[in-house]
Amino acid sequence: EPVTHYGTAMGGTTVEDGVRTDWAPLGAAEGDQQAAQRLSMSATIFHWGLHPWAIYSVVALALALFSFNKGLPLTIRSIFYPLLGERVWGWPGHIIDILAVFATLFGLATSLGLGATQASAGLEHLFGLPDADATRIILIMGITAVALCSILLGVDKGVRRLSEVNLILAGILLLFVILVGPTLAIATGFFQNLGSYLVNLPALSNPFGREDANFSQGWTAFYWSWWIAWSPFVGMFIARVSRGRTVREFLIAVLLIPSTVSVLWMTALGGTALDQYLNHGVEAIANAGLDLQMFVMLEQLPLAEITSFVAITLVIVFFVTSSDSGSLVLDTITAGGKVDAPKPQRIFWAVIEGAIAIALLLGGGLEALQAMAVSMGLPFALVLLVGCFAIVKGLMSEPRAQ
Repeated sequence: EPVTHYGTAMGGTTVEDGVRTDWAPLGAAEGDQQAAQRLSMSATIFHWGLHPWAIYSVVALALALFSFNKGLPLTIRSIFYPLLGERVWGWPGHIIDILAVFATLFGLATSLGLGATQASAGLEHLFGLPDADATRIILIMGITAVALCSILLGVDKGVRRLSEVNLILAGILLLFVILVGPTLAIATGFFQNLGSYLVNLPALSNPFGREDANFSQGWTAFYWSWWIAWSPFVGMFIARVSRGRTVREFLIAVLLIPSTVSVLWMTALGGTALDQYLNHGVEAIANAGLDLQMFVMLEQLPLAEITSFVAITLVIVFFVTSSDSGSLVLDTITAGGKVDAPKPQRIFWAVIEGAIAIALLLGGGLEALQAMAVSMGLPFALVLLVGCFAIVKGLMSEPRAQ
């Protein structure tokens, strides 16, 4: 993504379907490499830093507060209790939970489709396998099958172990890129990118009066909708594992630490790609599609075949853990907040997620996936606004320490 944003920032005058895609409102001068590089990293961190984790935190904190402290069921309708009172157990609550189920289903289906697309591109690049719908469908079916096994094993033996494997592999890949890549540039770039992100945050957040509609609509609107669609699933999962924590501990662990790790990850991988493109003339990175740029970057480093295979494995396993944990959350919502519903019900939701992802890929490809994420994320944004109100009301009603 930093390489793609860099090309847009440097171009300045690209016109597509009558719409300019320049970055003039953010202050990048055409031909200014340093300004364009700072903007490209700022835009990437803008989409993957504080904003998604803040969205997840709102849902997670509201659910944890009303479930563990107030004794309400662990389901999305409980967030509306300060607003609706006992009516949350009637049809208004049913509508809220149904909306959460659909948002989660299509958010996960979007992720499965995008993950299969990137993994398919990587397999073609590495092993010559055809990057076609058939490959993507097989990948989605494989991800769903592994997720089913994880679901049947349970949270501790299945989801937890897969997540630990994922973290170890991601940590190894990150450390490898930092050590064999431009180490000094990554170390200094981490703080520079963080500072640049904070400086550019107001301009990046303002969608009005801007000519770069491709960025605000094609990137930002899609990402925000995607994160919002994911918030019932991620928020509930975070809430379940946060019992016994203070609000301060919760916010540090859910908001600050993941955002910092995201900045480090994007600086290491994106910064290395930009360094290869700008300082070593690796034009292939800029010419490759979004789903291939990471693999082209890894090709320029030692042990390229091994690291590329690890990257493909990471992409697949990340979405396996999304599918299995998402199925558990869907199971909890549809069971009225119970965390020990029958396993066949969990299996049903995992299969449905995979089926929807395949249907969207075959029906309209990436555009259909993005459109579905946007259409389901927008109405659930209202739930987030109510969640903010509910958190304040809930915390104000907590007994004060003497």
